[in-house]
Amino acid sequence: MGQNQSMADTPAPINAGGDAPAASPKAAAGAATVSLYQKSRKIYARAVSGRFANWRWALVWLTQIVFYGLPWLQWNDRQAVLFDLAARRFYVFGLVLYPQDLIYLSALLMISAYALFLFTAVAGRLWCGYACPQTVYTEIFMWFEKVTEGDRTQRMKLDAAPWSAAKLGRKAAKQVLWVGFALWTGVTFAGYFTPMGELLGSIASASLGPWQTFWVLFYGFATWGNAGTMREQVCKYMCPYARFQSAMFDKDTLIISYDPERGEPRGRRSKKTDPKQAGLGSCVDCGVCVQVCPTGIDIRNGLQYECIGCAACIDACDDIMDKMSYPRGLIRYATQNGMAQHHDRGQMLRRVLRPRVLVYTAILFIILGAFATSIALRHPFRVDVVRDRASLARIVDQGTIENVYRLQIMNNAEQTERYRVAVDGLPGITIEHAETVDLGPAEARWVTLNVHLPFEAAQQAGAGVHAIRFRIERLPAAANDSAIEIDEKSTFVVPR
Repeated sequence: MGQNQSMADTPAPINAGGDAPAASPKAAAGAATVSLYQKSRKIYARAVSGRFANWRWALVWLTQIVFYGLPWLQWNDRQAVLFDLAARRFYVFGLVLYPQDLIYLSALLMISAYALFLFTAVAGRLWCGYACPQTVYTEIFMWFEKVTEGDRTQRMKLDAAPWSAAKLGRKAAKQVLWVGFALWTGVTFAGYFTPMGELLGSIASASLGPWQTFWVLFYGFATWGNAGTMREQVCKYMCPYARFQSAMFDKDTLIISYDPERGEPRGRRSKKTDPKQAGLGSCVDCGVCVQVCPTGIDIRNGLQYECIGCAACIDACDDIMDKMSYPRGLIRYATQNGMAQHHDRGQMLRRVLRPRVLVYTAILFIILGAFATSIALRHPFRVDVVRDRASLARIVDQGTIENVYRLQIMNNAEQTERYRVAVDGLPGITIEHAETVDLGPAEARWVTLNVHLPFEAAQQAGAGVHAIRFRIERLPAAANDSAIEIDEKSTFVVPR
């Protein structure tokens, strides 16, 4: 996420013995206080290429194609994914959901949580490094920055130079791209709640509603601020994940690691120098691993909570190793146990299937199975029954007992459906003026039901509360359709 340090800002190399110089507790506490409150240096991120950078950009394209593309997809003459808050209907391709279907949102949140636990236990902050919106949008904004202001060195020189027409032009061009992209991101976000065609029409005619205006500007400003200005500050200070990630790590979690046994003592040398004869390790102390780090840390100092797991330092170090004709892997994905016990990659990967990973996997698959089964077996309509509390029971013509109910029928299908309502549970119980109910596609309607019980049947049943059952049947629309019935329990009150 960021803007990277110069080599002068990199931590000093550790000594030949491989240990950092000792400091008194009082001095260490003072240094910690100073580093906590001092103004953060601007980070100038150096561009990097390699297999992990390719994976990161692949995720950028994938996530953004999904985010920006979904509001334009059509399904049954409507937007494929639309959260219509005004109508209280949520369309997700063929699914029509109502606020009563909140259980599905809860299931999705549980799936996301256990997936995060599982991926973190296996290989650390994979989400942060490759798919987190902060990472994704920062990569995009940094690309705009590189296009307008140049690479890392050029950006540093530009910032240090006095203001001029050229500098103002470059800065203005960057801001135009940033603001334009951020506003389009805000428009896309609002397009999930207002049909995109209607939203763009409102923008073109300058008749955008107040809430759409707020969310377009708010989401656009948040994108511009987080990805363009704050960057690594979001990951280091605002995101809670960095604070509790250690609870999900163990010594068999694959994390980005520097190999001090191979790298130390570090030192600069020419390509022709034999490191063994010079008493040096593989690390040439070039500082490139720090220059490419989006949060400005030195991975050679060990695992730090600021590390977002983007693996940029791995790509950068492998490139340097290739240039020096050294084996790759000085910085690599490894486990603490693997580094300490000199496990090879196969041994480390075999230890991935440990109890906590198996438990997370089992729970995740159980929730996924339950979620998929619930969606597959979901009824094409939904029914809620509510009693009329203003009049629980009353006596009407010829001593007939009447209870009044309100029945809500929600059509989950996207075609017109016809429903028939009946009641049973007490001898002679009927619904006055029982008729079929026609509902349009994804329509919900409240129907008032006057349920009658003859005087003789009421005397036989006795005063009190009696269980009854409403039967709501979806009538087949075609000869090859089958009728579907839902039963809803309720009670019938016979007064004393």
